[in-house]
Amino acid sequence: MSDTLFFHVDLDAFFAAVEVLENPNLKGKPLIIGHNGPRSVVSTCSYEARKFGVHSAMPMVTALRLCPQAICVDGSMKLYSEKSKQVMTILRDYAPQMTQASIDEAYLDMSGTTRIYGSPKDSAKRLQERVFNKTGLTASIGIAQSRYIAKLASDYHKPNGITYVPLSREVEFIDLIGLKKLWGIGNATLENLRRYHISDTQTLRNFTEEGLQKLFGPAQGSYLYKISRGIDPGIYQGEAKSHSISAERTFYPDLFGEDAINQFLYELAQDIMFRAFDENFVPKTIGVKIRYADFSTFSTSLTPNVGIYSSKDVYDYLKQLFWAKYKSGGIRLLGAGLYNLYYGETPEQMELFVEEKIKRQGLEKTILKLSKSGLEVKRASNLLPKSKH
Repeated sequence: MSDTLFFHVDLDAFFAAVEVLENPNLKGKPLIIGHNGPRSVVSTCSYEARKFGVHSAMPMVTALRLCPQAICVDGSMKLYSEKSKQVMTILRDYAPQMTQASIDEAYLDMSGTTRIYGSPKDSAKRLQERVFNKTGLTASIGIAQSRYIAKLASDYHKPNGITYVPLSREVEFIDLIGLKKLWGIGNATLENLRRYHISDTQTLRNFTEEGLQKLFGPAQGSYLYKISRGIDPGIYQGEAKSHSISAERTFYPDLFGEDAINQFLYELAQDIMFRAFDENFVPKTIGVKIRYADFSTFSTSLTPNVGIYSSKDVYDYLKQLFWAKYKSGGIRLLGAGLYNLYYGETPEQMELFVEEKIKRQGLEKTILKLSKSGLEVKRASNLLPKSKH
């Protein structure tokens, strides 16, 4: 265990940072990624906008009321996916084992690398410099002996920070950041904890696992017991690259509302399908992962009897899966994946009337190619339907 070492690499305000690279005039200004419309929600925002209380999944009208001087940019998942791929290639070349968790974060298994890169902090600094020099992007890195603590640590000194938490100081670190900063605990959970006079991590640790399960249910009780002790609750289990391409996003506060949910499903669809294009993979199966506010988690998937050609196809299936599975309440985590991948350009299934699908696939591949060549491509990102699912 003593040689085990994980880095959690988290790109700083990634979407906003990419927009600044594309347009340096945006540097230092409050920037909101998302369509400026009455039904739109914030995808993400720059640190300058966050100072005004703006956060992801917030209704756009609320965000602009908090920060009226903000600049809104529709954003482009194609462009973000290409920048993400550049970073992930660097991380993959640097680490013995890399697991991409989402478009802007990855876990590196750096066990046994101190003889190559030096101390963990020196290694992380070298990696930060490599990412910045090659992409112009900054990243914060958390270092620990578990993925969970590493993830907490990467958020501690943002932006462009490095935080190393030795095994002997994990519980101390958890107490230092407090309940509100623990990964997976939002306002609703904090309110539930307060009902039982639990206002800090030390008090939470006084409860047995069985006691917490009685109060909060089996899933959430077990989760709270583990994270208060620095035990990795299994926050991410990656699939082998050759078998799946997936992404997921956690929301603070929880995600509510059909328009907001559909928008993030759309972003997930673009993220994973453009990664599939770039790696020349064709998927047969699409899956959705839903985690509710009480930490109960459900997954569902389907293998359509027709081919999957584009991100629009993926988005349509994700909506179908999500709304058939969704019960009610806030969404803590939303994930999507492409499975049963095979190498190729087009689906193997033979079907009629696919001309429009092939045209859209060709368009999306062209956009990806142009983005990779460094050309700026204007794209319509506000394509979400306004009707009910």
